[in-house]
Amino acid sequence: MDHTQQKRKWRRRLRKARSVRRRLRAVSDRPRLSVNRSLKHISVQVIDDRQGCTLAAASDLEPSLREELAGKSKTERAAAVGAVIAQRATAAGVTAVAFDRGRYLYHGRVKALADAAREGGLKF
Repeated sequence: MDHTQQKRKWRRRLRKARSVRRRLRAVSDRPRLSVNRSLKHISVQVIDDRQGCTLAAASDLEPSLREELAGKSKTERAAAVGAVIAQRATAAGVTAVAFDRGRYLYHGRVKALADAAREGGLKF
């Protein structure tokens, strides 16, 4: 893959993510639950776009979670991160969020994280 193809690929990914965020901002005044997924790991943040700050965050890379999640599948780790972000968000006073899946399809790990966050008490 040469440099121009790679640039095109990143621009396409960024355009997809921005498209999702644009639709979220148009309809919601709630904080945004933003998901970032890599090949091995998953992280999530609750972001207040009005103030431009992160209210709560969780990742499967955190030392406290890493030991607990050792040996589990990526989907199981995503569900555990969803439960943790629900606890941290409610502790920060957030009960309703807008789910920002970014450029990722609502499927697999992203869906497992969302379902676990809903079970933990977040509304979206």
